[in-house]
Amino acid sequence: MNEPSPPLAGRREWIGLAVLLLPLLLVSMDVSVLYFAVPFISADLAPSATQQLWIFDIYGFVLAGLLITMGALGDRIGRRRLLMIGAAAFGLTSAAAAYAGSAEALIATRALLGIGGATLMPSTLALIRNMFHDARQRATAIAIWTAALTFGVALGPILSGLLLEHFWWGSVFLINVPFMLLLVVLAPLLVPESRRVAGGRFDLIGAALSLAAVLPVIWGVKEFAARGDGRLAGAAIVAGLAVGAVFLHRQRTSPDPMIDLALFRGRAFSGAVAVNMLAMFALIGFAIFTTQLLQTVWGMSPLEAALWSLVPSLGVGAVTPIAAGLAQRGVPRGRLVAGGFLIALAGFAAMTAVAADSPLWTLMVCAALYACGLVVVLSLSTELILWAAPPERAGSASALSETASEFGGALGMAVLGSIGTAVFRAHLDVPAGLPAEAADTARETLAGAAVVASGTPGPVGEALFASARTAFMSGLHAAAIAAAVLMVLAAALAMRTLRGGEPDRVTATAGYSPEPAGAEPGWPAGSVPSPGPGPAVGEAAQDTTAAV
Repeated sequence: MNEPSPPLAGRREWIGLAVLLLPLLLVSMDVSVLYFAVPFISADLAPSATQQLWIFDIYGFVLAGLLITMGALGDRIGRRRLLMIGAAAFGLTSAAAAYAGSAEALIATRALLGIGGATLMPSTLALIRNMFHDARQRATAIAIWTAALTFGVALGPILSGLLLEHFWWGSVFLINVPFMLLLVVLAPLLVPESRRVAGGRFDLIGAALSLAAVLPVIWGVKEFAARGDGRLAGAAIVAGLAVGAVFLHRQRTSPDPMIDLALFRGRAFSGAVAVNMLAMFALIGFAIFTTQLLQTVWGMSPLEAALWSLVPSLGVGAVTPIAAGLAQRGVPRGRLVAGGFLIALAGFAAMTAVAADSPLWTLMVCAALYACGLVVVLSLSTELILWAAPPERAGSASALSETASEFGGALGMAVLGSIGTAVFRAHLDVPAGLPAEAADTARETLAGAAVVASGTPGPVGEALFASARTAFMSGLHAAAIAAAVLMVLAAALAMRTLRGGEPDRVTATAGYSPEPAGAEPGWPAGSVPSPGPGPAVGEAAQDTTAAV
């Protein structure tokens, strides 16, 4: 008996995709939207140095720690329902953050924003998995999703800068409210509900273990990247890994686990998660070098640097749909992913030739090369992760993909940042006659050396800044070489693990059938709603909300 062909998405699904991009853009922008707001927040709320760090970091920590939990929760109660709950929470806490009257209140609301963000990100990707049944259309949708995620991070500082020219610092949060309201109104009309047909109790202990495992590891990696002190950071990482081992044991023995560990036995799934993490390692880990090059070495204002950082994103928006089209024309995804890593390799190799006095276009070309190559990898690996997971586990698979991305980005900042810092310190020549305290500050970072140089008049200050620029470029080149070596290894990994893992028009919608028992008419198996005009009115037969 032949499998029925999956239905093609129509206008309603594509408009629904545009609706799903709203929370994705805002959640990704909130990672970077505070870049320009810090001086205004400091003047108004007077946070301590520690509080200022927590204002920045708490959002990302909570977001990363809850992705797995929220992905599993969406599978049970409904991904659209969780999306709308998250949108309402994100909008309300954005308004609260905008009017926070103290540093403590702002830290608390940023943590709540992280909870809301964790509900939104896996829900958007899981809903795409269940809205687009045809593999070709799904690949295009995921490519658009990946490009929007990348674009949102780059857009955050620009939006922040524009708002702060005309409004108070709370406006960078308040702008979220109308978009979240729009999502709450439009999602029921354009985005169909989907959830697991089979029920099961939600594992609250597993959720707590997941949070307790992810948070210390992410914090430890970022702490090591920021301060270079491995003792406390190492202890946090070891503690997180120990809790992670307990979490994995619970997932192996639980009758209804949050994560189906059997997925990792499949070479396509585990390989796609690995290459996804490696791509984010290089993309996020190297971003700090390009930012410092634009602002500190070349003297651009933050807004000007943020605007130039959008240039590589334009190439990303064009390349990702092309890669998806090539995959659907029969080019093996393993080769395309390996090709993306090799394009990134060319970009990182070319970065070793960029000098402090190079023209701006050279950096733009290099950054566009490695960004386009790595985003191609992210798009295709995300598609493979969702294809390899059964539809009823789409939320959990999405959360795994995004958690791997968070780990990869944090590791990239720690490892590549440490390489760059070590080389910078080894090559920095501190002029004689500089006070010991100022010399120690100059040796810490390029920014510290620039501050000391600007406060030191005459030839000594000029010599220090010239040496700092040269030392920084040496560190940048070392990090680029490390990233290039990683790209070679990642390309080999992709060719080995992704070989033969190819979704097609039928198998990519595993188990598709037009009328499953116990579902509303028109609902495919796995509680995937059928496309068509008007809002979805049915839900899966077995409601698991009472078990939560």
